[in-house]
Amino acid sequence: MSTGSSDEEDNRQGREDPQAVPEKARRGGETQPSWVEPDAWTNSMLEALDRGVKGGKWYSLTDKLYQLDLLKKAFSKVKANGGGSGTDHVTIEHYEENLEANLKELSRDLKEGNYKPQPIKRKWIPKPGRSAKRPLGIPTVRDRIVQTALKDLLEPIFEKEFADTSYGFRPNRGAKDALRKLQDLLNEEYTYVVDADIKGYFDNIPHDTLMREVKKRITDNGILSLINSYLEAEILEGTDNWTPEGGTPQGAVVSPLLANIYLNPLDHLMEDKGFNMIRYADDFVVLCTTKAEARKALKVINDWVKSAGLPYLYNQLVNLT
Repeated sequence: MSTGSSDEEDNRQGREDPQAVPEKARRGGETQPSWVEPDAWTNSMLEALDRGVKGGKWYSLTDKLYQLDLLKKAFSKVKANGGGSGTDHVTIEHYEENLEANLKELSRDLKEGNYKPQPIKRKWIPKPGRSAKRPLGIPTVRDRIVQTALKDLLEPIFEKEFADTSYGFRPNRGAKDALRKLQDLLNEEYTYVVDADIKGYFDNIPHDTLMREVKKRITDNGILSLINSYLEAEILEGTDNWTPEGGTPQGAVVSPLLANIYLNPLDHLMEDKGFNMIRYADDFVVLCTTKAEARKALKVINDWVKSAGLPYLYNQLVNLT
């Protein structure tokens, strides 16, 4: 199973009073997970997440996004990830020279509805261990800050929904965890393996279907409009420019979360049908005890991929005995 690229590679590139929320806020007597951003999530929000919000949907999130403390923390993460400038040629160092004023302006634009993502710079980078290359989108520093804050705000909501079978681009999970699970199943004699990945997945995610999945949990129009604006942001490659009709750019901070949201129904479908699938981004394996079971699993995946409007599924069935 291919493990894909790391977040670092791709990104090198209700608020009561968040300042009063301790770094290790508590809910229901439990310590807040270390990856949950306290400047985005207050105690009362975490409690609501734990017990379930009305209708299972979050109606008011935009007012949390433009809080200055959250944007400051988001900039720190963008700086730590590094990466070059976007289409506006503003580097992280340049942005930081007037950080307070820049973040206040960004906060004001978000609050007043004047924020609009800038075009995304595209370049091609080698795939690890292959001669082929993959496209990498580089948003501006300003847009990376907002996307980081948006990810911090949305991730706990969808993490609650995600299946245990997905490992890529998730907090406290990674390739080693996926490989450990894979080895455990092999030790239990699940030796018929379906190895698959979706061709050009990140560039071909249908926007309408993705937004329907997001809307199952988010109804805040400001947040939905912001996600749409990232999906439809103009792409610049050399002297060429175009507006994508599908996909979410690899390299954009929020893209891995959106990609996981889109494939989450497949994760649960396979789990409900009793298949042992392990997924890392758009690469996944299904481990079975018989060839017939493996063929059945492959058919379920192929049928779902077609119904989800995704492109061709690369796959192979391997017997490891």
